[in-house]
Amino acid sequence: MTIDLNAIQPFHPPRRALMGPGPSDMHPRVLTALGQPVIGHLDPAFADMMEELKVLLRYAFQTDNALTFPVSGPGSVGMETCFVNLVEPGDKVIVCRNGVFGGRMIENVERCGGVAVVVEDAWGEAVDPQKLADALKAHPDAKVVAFVQAETSTGALSDARILIDVAHQAGCLTIVDAVTSLGGVALEVDEWGADAVYSGSQKCLSCTPGLSPVTFGERAVERVKNRQRKVQSWFMDLNLVLGYWDAAKRTYHHTAPINSLYALHESLLMLKEEGIENAWARHQRHHLALRAGFEALGLSFVVKPEARLPQLNAVHVPDGIDEAAVRRSLLTDFNLEIGAGLGPLAGKIWRFGLMGHSCREENVLLCLDALARTFAAQGRAADGAGAIEAARAAYGRC
Repeated sequence: MTIDLNAIQPFHPPRRALMGPGPSDMHPRVLTALGQPVIGHLDPAFADMMEELKVLLRYAFQTDNALTFPVSGPGSVGMETCFVNLVEPGDKVIVCRNGVFGGRMIENVERCGGVAVVVEDAWGEAVDPQKLADALKAHPDAKVVAFVQAETSTGALSDARILIDVAHQAGCLTIVDAVTSLGGVALEVDEWGADAVYSGSQKCLSCTPGLSPVTFGERAVERVKNRQRKVQSWFMDLNLVLGYWDAAKRTYHHTAPINSLYALHESLLMLKEEGIENAWARHQRHHLALRAGFEALGLSFVVKPEARLPQLNAVHVPDGIDEAAVRRSLLTDFNLEIGAGLGPLAGKIWRFGLMGHSCREENVLLCLDALARTFAAQGRAADGAGAIEAARAAYGRC
């Protein structure tokens, strides 16, 4: 595509209903916070806001960990921050893989010079604690266990509490991917004893993409302090970053994404106002309504009910339906974004997000009506009115 430099005008994005795997819709309060005046990243007023951010994040993670802050970068940077600080060359790491993002953990282990021992589960299934226990028994020298709590590529929710307990019984630290789970389902860092957890700002927190909340427990901090080698990444070295987030002796490390942090502060404040358990319940309530509508449309879920994420609903594409054409039609005709399948599920599933501010009744009903109309355009009978009625009945039961 050739673009005439002189023809370029200010960019005005279309208004979409974001029901894919992320990002999610941002609340007007968050958008307003994003547009506040820029101040210096070492300004005392900004420093005060940073301290409030840490308190709000501790609430979201349900932790008292002192080392809790947002990394300046997306969830992938949060992931890498955990691995480069906790894994040294030669360390053996058990990685549980049941989708795309477990695979990225393996890549991180290898790039740190570690040895990845992979525990495989089928895509769409939760991580099997017994498989993890067997792997730890076979590899008693393992130092870290890493797993994804909420696998975004499939919509599968693993039992983080049990997996952490199994890891600790074997003397291992844990790294937990909570990119899609934070704010959407139960995540209780202190009660479960998670050692290092990372997330993302753009999912259930409904903030702008580009920030990764992380939290490190005392055992993880001790591991970092006792490393034999320098952390391979200067930017993500916790020993350096901590100086910037330490109120008592704040030192310059990098220019923080100031306005994005304003937005995260506002989104976390809204989460506190709602109440974390109420947020978990809201995601479940709208999931049940969407599920009822999907079932009325004849759609089947990838994940079994007991391991199903409420905020990421993966369904099989019906026979005879052009899955890419449906996504295009939803976007162009209804301004509704949904997600495609990844890896071996590409072309076979759709992923519907119900995250943060996107998780509301108007989006559920829009989605069901738009799907029914799109199916009908492809010659597949679809009772849109029945799907909406089923969703509303589910709301009445919640």
